[in-house]
Amino acid sequence: MEFFTQYRYLIIPITTWFFIQLFKVIWDLVTTHKFNFKRIMGAGGMPSSHSAVVMSLTTMIAKEYGITSPIFAMSLVFSAVVMYDAAGVRRAAGKQAKMLNKIAETPGLTGLQMQEKLVEVLGHTPMQVIVGASIGIIVGLIF
Repeated sequence: MEFFTQYRYLIIPITTWFFIQLFKVIWDLVTTHKFNFKRIMGAGGMPSSHSAVVMSLTTMIAKEYGITSPIFAMSLVFSAVVMYDAAGVRRAAGKQAKMLNKIAETPGLTGLQMQEKLVEVLGHTPMQVIVGASIGIIVGLIF
């Protein structure tokens, strides 16, 4: 128990990430009837594991050190950057990848030979980020 207490700021966020990613694998299996192991490490989808991880850590820090502590402020800013990136920059990159894949597959449009398709599911919708952040807050409050 001492080990868990001593390393909870690592164990809880990593465990949260693992179970959310496992949920995505199982959800894909149920909905598509295909096992997609890439989902365990892949980005995107409901809910955002990135948001859950950073918000579980931020919530645990708030409980331990208070919301006026510098470590909480740093964690909250870090969380905001991660969630903004997940819903903004990475989502836009995913949309661009989807469009580039379509262009490259159009016969006669380009002489481009692609070795592999670009990854299209990179980011999250705002709702996926909100749900992930909510899960993180709940986990952080529990532990």
